Amino acid sequence: MNLTERRNSLSRTTGRRRRSGQRGFTLIELLIVISIISILVGIAAANYRYAQIHARESVLKQDLQVMRIAIDHYTLDKQAAPQSLEDMVPQYLHAIPVDPMTHAKDWVPVVESVVLTPDQAGSGITDVHSASDKASPFDQTPYNTW
Repeated sequence: MNLTERRNSLSRTTGRRRRSGQRGFTLIELLIVISIISILVGIAAANYRYAQIHARESVLKQDLQVMRIAIDHYTLDKQAAPQSLEDMVPQYLHAIPVDPMTHAKDWVPVVESVVLTPDQAGSGITDVHSASDKASPFDQTPYNTW
């Protein structure tokens, strides 16, 4: 057996003889592929987490906007502000939404004696906020100040 034949018959990484037609990956090749895949999964998981937070923030903004509009409509129609959020169901809201940050219907209503119309009598709910004490990771503002 000459040198070229011997070199071809030995595997490049292990030094063992390969049978003709035997194929496969070496351990180092498999480790590299697994490492690359795990890095990509880690990046995707972080992006997924931020996408979930962003989606919950969007739902929170939408829910707050809808409830604030319902409070204004209730106040203008009844000439009195609602005394509770339940007063607006089902005519102004289908149901009180679940706070996406606390996963409960634990909104914090703001009760004031601000008069929106000259005919309005009494005080009631003028605004609503989230009960969450957490802050947004994007702009660092607390959710309960939105």
